[in-house]
Amino acid sequence: MPKKAVVEAVEKPYRSISEVSELLDIKPHVLRYWETQFSMLRPRKNRAGNRMYRPDEIKLLYTIKDLLYGRRYTIEGAKRSLLAEKKAPSGQLEMGFKDAERKVILDEVRSELVKIAAKLKETPPRRRVLRT
Repeated sequence: MPKKAVVEAVEKPYRSISEVSELLDIKPHVLRYWETQFSMLRPRKNRAGNRMYRPDEIKLLYTIKDLLYGRRYTIEGAKRSLLAEKKAPSGQLEMGFKDAERKVILDEVRSELVKIAAKLKETPPRRRVLRT
């Protein structure tokens, strides 16, 4: 996917089928056909019923085009490839800083509560009563 095309694809929130067709250099009827073949490709329609593609859908279309025309996959092969890519684990699960900070704080609170509970379970020392 050309870098300039990717930047253009991200600039506008929605693009019409004719704009996407020009970006990809593919005829609109091919894009409509791909919608029937690739379930993950579902552009929204505006009030007039025209397809409006979001940037993530345009990136998906570039991927589909590369699989079909660049790598010469069949439609079934491209479907399998996209599904495998979607199902593949993305590696290590990343915990955000806020979640990590919360976990540290909760661990500290838990350990303090355990210490307090242990002190409460101890038998209290006998107190001397002072008589005056």
